[in-house]
Amino acid sequence: MSTDDTELAKDLGPLAALTIGVGTMIGAGIFVLPGTAIENAGWYAVLSFILGGAIALLTAFSASELGTAMPRSGGAYYYVNQALGPLFGSIAGWANWLGLAFASAFYMVGFGQYIQAIIGLPGPLSVGPFAVSPVKVIALLGAAVFVLVNYVGAKETGRLQNIIVTILVAILAVFTVVGALQADLSNLPAGKGLSPLVTTTGIIFVSYLGFVQITSVAEEIKDPDKNLPRAVIGSVLLVTGIYALVLFTMSAAVESGFIAEQQLAGNIAVVEVGRLLLGPAGAVALLVGGLLATASSANASILASSRINFAMGRDNIVTPSINEIHHRFGTPYRAIAITGGLILLFIAAGSVELLATLGSVLHLIIYGLLNLALIVMREADVAEYEPSYRVPLYPITPLAGTILSFALIGFISPVVVGLSAILVVGAILWYLGYARSRTTVQGALSEFILTRRDTMPDSVVAATEGVQPDGGEYRILVPLANPEHESDLITLASAIAKQRDGIVEAVHIINVPDQTSLEYASEKFDTEKDSSQALLDAAVRDAESFGAQIETSTIFSHRSFEQIFDAARTHDADLVVMGWGPDAHGSPGRIESAIDDLEGSLPCDFLALKDQNVNPDRILVPTAGGPSSDLAAEVAQLLQGEYDSQITLLHVADDQETGQQFLEEWATARGLEEADLLIKTGSVETAIKQAAEDCSLVIIGATGRGLLSRVVRGSAVVGAAEDADCSVVLAERPTRRSLRERLFGR
Repeated sequence: MSTDDTELAKDLGPLAALTIGVGTMIGAGIFVLPGTAIENAGWYAVLSFILGGAIALLTAFSASELGTAMPRSGGAYYYVNQALGPLFGSIAGWANWLGLAFASAFYMVGFGQYIQAIIGLPGPLSVGPFAVSPVKVIALLGAAVFVLVNYVGAKETGRLQNIIVTILVAILAVFTVVGALQADLSNLPAGKGLSPLVTTTGIIFVSYLGFVQITSVAEEIKDPDKNLPRAVIGSVLLVTGIYALVLFTMSAAVESGFIAEQQLAGNIAVVEVGRLLLGPAGAVALLVGGLLATASSANASILASSRINFAMGRDNIVTPSINEIHHRFGTPYRAIAITGGLILLFIAAGSVELLATLGSVLHLIIYGLLNLALIVMREADVAEYEPSYRVPLYPITPLAGTILSFALIGFISPVVVGLSAILVVGAILWYLGYARSRTTVQGALSEFILTRRDTMPDSVVAATEGVQPDGGEYRILVPLANPEHESDLITLASAIAKQRDGIVEAVHIINVPDQTSLEYASEKFDTEKDSSQALLDAAVRDAESFGAQIETSTIFSHRSFEQIFDAARTHDADLVVMGWGPDAHGSPGRIESAIDDLEGSLPCDFLALKDQNVNPDRILVPTAGGPSSDLAAEVAQLLQGEYDSQITLLHVADDQETGQQFLEEWATARGLEEADLLIKTGSVETAIKQAAEDCSLVIIGATGRGLLSRVVRGSAVVGAAEDADCSVVLAERPTRRSLRERLFGR
């Protein structure tokens, strides 16, 4: 919702969805690579673009089915991870991330070429023993600017993207029509054979990246069962037709040898053909078009890379800390900075052809795995897999997409294939050395094999077990003290554990006076044994009513609250669910005590439940960004999976439009596209109080302000939570902070 009474409409019609797909593909490729393609393959370059489109089309069929079944952020990476498991997910994630970085570097080098052509800069300049390319310098500066733009949070809007796409299509349409009128088949350069044709397809395949992005907005498309496949498949067909016509025009409208001369002279072939056909105005139009195409493509790729980072961090393929949100700009600044550094490195080290081909190869790997993912989801008969669209001619279509995607790699330069193979091996080693011990995603393929181990070859079962994720069982520690709160705490923990296939550990912490030794207290435990056992037995009954696995134990301690932290570390807990009251631990509304705030840090994620009955029917999640807000969103999703809850996201901003943009991006990145969006202005405390009136449960990410700031001025968020009439959960995620940050805030 954008106001109290207005619901955010899911109003992306078929044309708007189609524009997203066309906009991600009509970009730098067609303005930079045609000259190289024609030089390498002759008029067979037309067939290269058609072959690239055919391979993309096969993958588009699979992406359409997977998109209607699993509309989640992360796109192809998410599909591969869910179907083939985290080993292949690691390959797909790294390939997607680095592929976008290589593509961005390619786009920026193209950007530099167009700037050079517009300004008329000379060729390489000698600086001492080095030859400095003005194109590379412009590309590096341009890339730095776009990385900075993404770092501080500015982005091209959907409206601007639509305008750019319209301009590019119009320019190419005029170019094609005029060129077709002057086309002469006798001008077509000789085709150079099958091998150059296929090799050229590998180079230009970077022109077909991005159509899978339509699936990430599946929940905003009207009638997605029909319109999503139409948009994905239609965008590939439309773009392939445009590419083929442009290449044919370039090949047939000028004398044979003209394009080769322009390539040799270092000119941009498509611009020079436009100058010949349309005069200076045509050259200017194509220069402007190329500049817009390269700039928008680079910016979109940098933006998309942060989505891949988030999805990988969410699954612990990479450290979740890479997704930390900047306290001022609200952007995943670490991920953007790392991606930006890679782009600058690739620009400095690579040629246009090398960068384009590396981007192509890595995405061919992703598309091959994506087609395999569809086959696995079908054959494994996953219960939750219910696509509303199904690919035609199954299994021929996804098999052909898999084979052609991987086969095309074999025709590409051995150097590029070798570099790509190193990256794939690196992704595998990364999984085995880092991600395997952290991620818990199983994958439909592993489950299919291991549930049929008696009928599967021993070697297949052994290989599957050898790469199984070993992130350990998800453990939720529930410290119990008051029987009145036991049921609510166990209910909340059990609902989360059931969704995470985890274990609840109910711990009764008995506070022993300092004057009494713990050993003596343990020996005399008989006096409290019955009441303690009754408390733990009740916890077992409540957990088992959910079907959740539970373990119980009793701990004697002189420090009842501090013992919670010790127990969390001892039991290797992933989450602690505890009670929250005015005298809970001397620091109301904050999970850490004052001592912990100064001297230590949280050992794991913490949830503190205000002592009300848990009712997750209508969940409110206020957010301003930050890791604790991320935890609040994750908990809300888990409860939604258990209770079919309705989630409302609240953001308080000075400006409605800015707040709407932030919340839409935040929700999409966390897979909460279906949640209601509520934008408020004014006081945070008032906004939360008002929104909570219509909700049954509020989950609030704990404040990131420092100790002194909270002591002196209090916390509006905590004040709102304390006054709410419904159940309230405070969520806090561990962060690494200096002593200064702990005292004064970030």
